[in-house]
Amino acid sequence: MSQQLTRPRAEPGAPLPRRRRRRRVLALAVTAALLAVPATSYAQALTYPGSAPFSVRSVEWVRDHGGSPVVDAVENAWYSHHVPSGAVPVVRPAPAPRAVVAARPAPAPVPAPVRTSVPPGAAGEGVWVPGRSAPDGAPALFTTFFHPDPDHPGVVAGAAWVRDGAYAAHLVAGTREPGGAPWPGGASVAPDDRSRLLATFNAGFKFKDTPGGFLLDGRTSRALVPGLATAVVDDTGRLRVGTLGADVQLTPQVLGARQNLHLVVEGGSRAPGLETNADGRWGTAKNQAQFTWRSALGTDAAGDLVYVAGNGLDLVHLADALVDAGAVQGMELDMHRGMVSFSSWAPGDPVTGPAPTKLLPDMTRPAARYLVADQRDFFYLTTPAG
Repeated sequence: MSQQLTRPRAEPGAPLPRRRRRRRVLALAVTAALLAVPATSYAQALTYPGSAPFSVRSVEWVRDHGGSPVVDAVENAWYSHHVPSGAVPVVRPAPAPRAVVAARPAPAPVPAPVRTSVPPGAAGEGVWVPGRSAPDGAPALFTTFFHPDPDHPGVVAGAAWVRDGAYAAHLVAGTREPGGAPWPGGASVAPDDRSRLLATFNAGFKFKDTPGGFLLDGRTSRALVPGLATAVVDDTGRLRVGTLGADVQLTPQVLGARQNLHLVVEGGSRAPGLETNADGRWGTAKNQAQFTWRSALGTDAAGDLVYVAGNGLDLVHLADALVDAGAVQGMELDMHRGMVSFSSWAPGDPVTGPAPTKLLPDMTRPAARYLVADQRDFFYLTTPAG
């Protein structure tokens, strides 16, 4: 009967054989390395230059590392269970922008009345309130609020109207968007422009979420695409919104251009097909239907600027709000909590400096958001030099 050779069992506490120790040390080292890579990446995301809250940095890090389907699924599930109420709310009106008394009275164009199908339900609803004056003494900016969704009257939209010829527009690159090497401008409002600030507001989606491009002072982060909705700033400071190649052109006079999907308003109405989004021109159908923070920019028939934003808007009612406020052409800008910001500005005084007022009180970012470097690109408007 042959004897089987058996490896002696190590006594408790005895040293492991050298080969097994090496394998275990190697496994621990590999595990630590694998954990260190995402940990280092996440730490870099949390400390990357430019203003952005912890929640935004965290969600965007997950998206940037292959988690977009998970984030989208969670968002869609959350929003499907948080549809705006059908009850008529007790509205807390947005504060009026701080007006500047003109040195001399001047006849001023006033924006057309808000054309919402929801009857006014609060004092001041739909009434345009004048803000800062232009050098000609007439108001350059007006703001109001209203209810754009008859099925969900708890939803409040804020709107701003800026008179054509009474502003100069500026497009600024952020520290992360549109990407590429650092852009000039410091990702914030230029210090020399702060005394003349009229408005600051967000631009569009992250560029990984839109096929469009970005142009600033002759440099592009990605080529602009004909047929997409485009906001164009020319060398006179005018800001126009339209379809690139049809309504707006890339002429030598263009200083900046920002694209974001397709127009949501054309000819004073919702863009054809917006309700169904069958071909995905406005992103995914589920994201289009989310009731969330949204913003949009357009122009009226006279070329004046119109900006709208609100919480609890789906894409269709964002477009309706833009039409209600008088836009004949319009594009969606950014969406979701923490991404939507609009402030009107008054000069303040030598001690306190410029004085901002949020378009809607529940906008989550600081009113002075763009006075410090921001991760996202944005627009700001100044009054023309008098």
